[in-house]
Amino acid sequence: MITVLLVDDHVVVREGLRALIETQPDLTVAAEAGHSAEALVMIDAQPVDLVVTDLQMPGGGGLELIKAIRQRHPELPIMVLTAFGGSAEVTAALAAGATSYLLKDTPRAGLFEALRNTSAGTSVLSPATATTLVHGLRTAPEAPRLSGRELQILAAVAEGRTNGEIARRLRISETTVKTYLVRLYAKLEVPDRASAVAAGYRLGLLPLEP
Repeated sequence: MITVLLVDDHVVVREGLRALIETQPDLTVAAEAGHSAEALVMIDAQPVDLVVTDLQMPGGGGLELIKAIRQRHPELPIMVLTAFGGSAEVTAALAAGATSYLLKDTPRAGLFEALRNTSAGTSVLSPATATTLVHGLRTAPEAPRLSGRELQILAAVAEGRTNGEIARRLRISETTVKTYLVRLYAKLEVPDRASAVAAGYRLGLLPLEP
C-alpha cells in the first residue's frame, strides 16, 4: 500500500483528491495538511511513501516545503500538483527537489500512474509542463552579468536566508545587503525576492541540483 500525504490549503481540493486516490486498492491518503509547517510535523510524526503538494499556500509555500523535506528526508518522493505550469515555477520546484510535477487538470488515470511512479522514485511531468519547460529553456534570454557578491546573495536568498543572516554570513551590513538586492532586482528586472529566485533558476544563475 502506497501512503500519501496531501498538502493543499483548500479543504475541498484535499477532500476531492482523497476520494479520487482511495478508489485505487494500492493507494491511500494517510494524512492531510493545509500548510507547510503542519505538513512537516506530520511527516516527522508519521512517515509516508509520497508527499503531494500544491505550490501556492499561506504560511510558507510549496517551494519552502520541498526544500525542508529534502533537508530532513532526502529520499522521500515529492509530487507537485498545482494549477501553475509556467517554466519558472516548474524549474524552481524541480531545482528545490521535487520528484514530479503535474497540473491539476491531469486525467485521473494519468494521476494514478504518476502517483505510483513517483512513489517508486521515477520523475513524471505533465505533457504540457514538459513542453513549457523545454520551450522556456530554448527561449530563455541571455542572463545578465552578476558580480560574485551578487551571485552569493542571490544564492543565499534562494536558500531562504533573511537579510540579517546574509549579512552575518558575508560579514557585511544589512544596509549593504539591501543595496545589492536593489541592484539584483534591477539587473534581473524583477520586483521581489521570490521573482529573483525564479529568474535565477530560469537564467541558469542558480544550480538546478537541490
